[in-house]
Amino acid sequence: MGAKRSAALAVMVLSVLGASCASTPATQPRGAEYKVALISSMTGAASPEFSETPQGFDAAIGEINAAGGAGGHRIVGKVYDDQTNPAIVIQVVQKAISDGNQTLVSESPLFFLAAKFPQQAGIPVVGGGFDGSEWGTPGFENMFAADMGSNDPENPPTSQIGSFMKARGGTVACSWGYGISPSSTQSATNAMWSALAAGLRKGVLDTSIPFGGVDFTSSALAAKAARCDAIWSSTDVNSSVALTEALHNAGVEVKVNIFSAGLEPSLVNGPAWPTIIGAYFTTGFRPVSIPNDATRQMTSSLATYAHRPGSSFPTYAIYEAYVAIQLVAEGLRGATSTSSASMISSLRSLTSWNAHGLLSNTIDYATVFGHGTNPACDWYLRAEAKGFVPVSTALFCGNDLPGRSGKMAP
Repeated sequence: MGAKRSAALAVMVLSVLGASCASTPATQPRGAEYKVALISSMTGAASPEFSETPQGFDAAIGEINAAGGAGGHRIVGKVYDDQTNPAIVIQVVQKAISDGNQTLVSESPLFFLAAKFPQQAGIPVVGGGFDGSEWGTPGFENMFAADMGSNDPENPPTSQIGSFMKARGGTVACSWGYGISPSSTQSATNAMWSALAAGLRKGVLDTSIPFGGVDFTSSALAAKAARCDAIWSSTDVNSSVALTEALHNAGVEVKVNIFSAGLEPSLVNGPAWPTIIGAYFTTGFRPVSIPNDATRQMTSSLATYAHRPGSSFPTYAIYEAYVAIQLVAEGLRGATSTSSASMISSLRSLTSWNAHGLLSNTIDYATVFGHGTNPACDWYLRAEAKGFVPVSTALFCGNDLPGRSGKMAP
């Protein structure tokens, strides 16, 4: 499964009680402000991944409003912090609805816990489809994953990761994921399915890592005993770095080490950088190091409206929020009114969405709901002494593997 379809994020599965009593926001006349809420994890355990999300949110809103708005409407955004807390995410989603926001932007690993509230209120939700299967579950057609279109509840693996490993000399695959996170567990399992399909042997598949874990001593010893040389870590960057360091200290001879998260400027030349050099990082968003008009516009908007210097390339979370607001604007341009029903209808009619050139896949929202894009494509970058360098300007793609699922272990 491609990186953007398998971002390893910490999620906690808890039962959720309660129901929304909010009503759908009223239609506003042309020229009126259009209120959008960002739900993300600016603090708490997931903040290292998501604290910069508002930068992408603000940059896209500023860019769109400077051009006259979308569909004649000026977008007004408000940020809500779920604190990476299962109870708080329910509260802030309900608050965002009661505040009259007309669309919610979800960039939270916990949003699945509160997804039923906008669904019951009939309010459109756009954002990152990384947290759970609600983005493709029947009954949740109000949700539009701006990064991958939709989510297949069966979460089929693709051939992409295994093919990449094999092409770089991998022979024995090892994969790790967080036990508390369904998306991380499935990603780690899917990576193993992909490796086996490419002809690699199974070494270690460990989906019991505690969230945020950094003690990989026993994992490294198991990897050495299994002679693993192709590594996939479906964890956050801190855990992936710790795993890489443990493998190095144990003398594991790694040929290809793939991080599913961590493509961030703060990592370059940091304390762990010498150990990370040689590792690969995946992304479903076009890197600024492979520029086009869309990356140049994004860089300019981040500098102007979020005060982010061009020398600091955007993180995963910044891309996610920026692309989500661009999708909101595209929906507004095609809507006949600002009612939720009209906005949902407009978004569902988009048949060739690629965030103006920022996405690795083109999405047809008229047909994608309930499954993902196939083939799934990503760019790969390699950590080198001077920073992250694209392996190729071309995409690496993979097709779904029939008869396999992240819900069953290989």
